[in-house]
Amino acid sequence: MSSSIRRGTLAATALVLAAATLSACAAGRDAQTLEVKPDNAATSVGDVKIQNVNIITTDDGPSAVTARIFNEGTKAETLTSVTVKGAGARVKLSPAKGEKALTVPAGGSLALGGRGNASAVLPESGSTAVKDGNAQPITFDLSRTGAVSLRATVVPEHGDYKKFGPTVAPSPSAPSGSPSASPSGSPSASPSEDASGSASPEEGDAENGEEIEEESASGDHAAGH
Repeated sequence: MSSSIRRGTLAATALVLAAATLSACAAGRDAQTLEVKPDNAATSVGDVKIQNVNIITTDDGPSAVTARIFNEGTKAETLTSVTVKGAGARVKLSPAKGEKALTVPAGGSLALGGRGNASAVLPESGSTAVKDGNAQPITFDLSRTGAVSLRATVVPEHGDYKKFGPTVAPSPSAPSGSPSASPSGSPSASPSEDASGSASPEEGDAENGEEIEEESASGDHAAGH
């Protein structure tokens, strides 16, 4: 092989190696492509991880936000608000029975949705903005970490999700006015009427009896004479 051919081969090899090196640098740890994360129902910010985020809808009514919030830090967190983008209504947060706040303890977790857990309910006015099958943007605000945003999966309240959907019990209707009217009616009037009505005949009978005795006494006295 001539020296000119060998030099050409070495030059081509050098170009291939250079291109490969540049490609490897572009795909390094700081590449922009690695910063793109797919939308899903789980995320983490600092010591806080939020998983299994869903918005459970009903056929005609409010919706429920379900999630599990983990705190791997050394200090407790408090969930202060939940915002569903585009809903235009505030999510109502309610702590679990016996709790005063939605606390995520250090090294522990907080469950949203389900029997005995804290709840986050989106009212009917805001539920019209969420559609089954959507990946709805949602933000959880925590006392120490701040805002944590991700996309929640919107699913209907069917099957296993029914156990975690909103449970809105209708408030008992107030009693009508009839019970309050009856105590002030006949019971209060009857005793006075009975008392006034029964007293007169007894007094009249007593007076008549005294007059009869006086007349009989006077008659007997006249007959004696």
